[in-house]
Amino acid sequence: MEEMKNKKIRKKRKKKNKEKRISKFTIGIILMDILVVVAFIIIYSPIVRFKNFWIPTAMTTMNHKYLAYTLYSEATVNKVMSENYIEQSSEEVNLDDIVIGGNGNKNYTSKYEKELFDKDPGNDVYKIIRLEEENFKGYLTVIYDPSDVELATPKLLGKQGASVAKLCRDNSGLVGINGGGFEDLDGWGNGSTPYGSIIKDGALVWTHSGGDGGLIGFTKDHKMLLTSASPQEAIAKGMDDAVEFGPFLIVNGKSAKIHGDGGWGVAPRTIIAQRKDGVVLFLVIEGRLPGYSIGATMNEAIDILKRYKAYNAANLDGGASSTMAVNGKLYNKPSAGGEYGGRSVSNAWIVTNRKNKKVPK
Repeated sequence: MEEMKNKKIRKKRKKKNKEKRISKFTIGIILMDILVVVAFIIIYSPIVRFKNFWIPTAMTTMNHKYLAYTLYSEATVNKVMSENYIEQSSEEVNLDDIVIGGNGNKNYTSKYEKELFDKDPGNDVYKIIRLEEENFKGYLTVIYDPSDVELATPKLLGKQGASVAKLCRDNSGLVGINGGGFEDLDGWGNGSTPYGSIIKDGALVWTHSGGDGGLIGFTKDHKMLLTSASPQEAIAKGMDDAVEFGPFLIVNGKSAKIHGDGGWGVAPRTIIAQRKDGVVLFLVIEGRLPGYSIGATMNEAIDILKRYKAYNAANLDGGASSTMAVNGKLYNKPSAGGEYGGRSVSNAWIVTNRKNKKVPK
C-alpha cells in the first residue's frame, strides 16, 4: 500500500517537472520569436533610425564595412549613404576675424567660457577639460597661446610612423593629438605613408594621393586656415604647418550643414579648432568602447565645439587613431592600440612651451 502511494507521488513529481520543462521551453521559444521580430523591425522598418546609425558607422571604418552589407543590400547601403552627408561652407576663412589675445575681458557669457579661462594653478600654457556626455566621453584641451601649437612629424616620414606620445617626446610636446590620415591596409597601418599633403615650417614636405577634404593648419601668425587651395597656394597665403583631411566643420562661426548624421556614423573623433580670440582647442572623443563610450556623431561634436565658441574647426583622423598624449604618455582610452601606448600615426598637432611659461612639473 505504501509502495503504491510512493509511486503515485513520484509520478506526480515527474509530471510537474515535465510541465516545468515544457513551460521553460515554451517561454524560451516565445522570447526567441520576440527577439527575431524586434530584430526584423529594427533592420527593415523604415520608421526607425537603426539603419541610419548602423550603415554610416560601419562604412566609415577602415576594415568593417562588411558589417553594413551583412544586414542590408548594396542598394540600401548606397541609398542611406547618399542621404547622410556633410555640406561644407563655401566661404573662405576670414583671418582678420581672429584677434589673438582678445580674451582679456573676464565678463564671461557662459559657464563654459568661465571653465576655459579658469586656468589650472601653475599652468599658463594649457588646460584639459574632461567631457562626460550621455553617450560618450572625451577631453578638450585648451591652448591659450596659438604660437604654442605646431605640427610634429616622424623622423622617418614616409617610412615609419610614431605614436602621438613619442612624437611629443621627440619634439618637446606637452600635449599632443593625432593629425591627418594614412594608408591603413587591413588595419595594420603604421603611419608610414600619410595621405594627402603635409606642410611643415612653410614648406611642402610630403604629398600623396588619398587626401580627404582640404588643408588644415596655421599661418605664420598663428591663425587657423582651412582651405581647398593647393599646397603652393596655401603657402603663398602664409600657411606654416598643415595636414590634409576634413571635413571642415565650422568656418567663420558657421557650422557645416549635416544631412542625416553626415555619413560619418558614431565613432571616436579628433578635431582641431580655434576661437576668435586665437585660443586653440583640441577635441578628442573616445568611442567603440561598449559600456564606457560609444563615440559621437559629427553633430554632437559640433555641439561641443559651439559650446566653447569655436570659430573655425576641422575634423582630423578618427577611429582607432584618435589619441591624446600628455607629458609623453598616452592620456585617453583609444579603441585600439592602448596597450602599446597608442597606434602609430603619420603626424600630430602638439603643444610646446617655447616661451618658458608656467607649466606643472
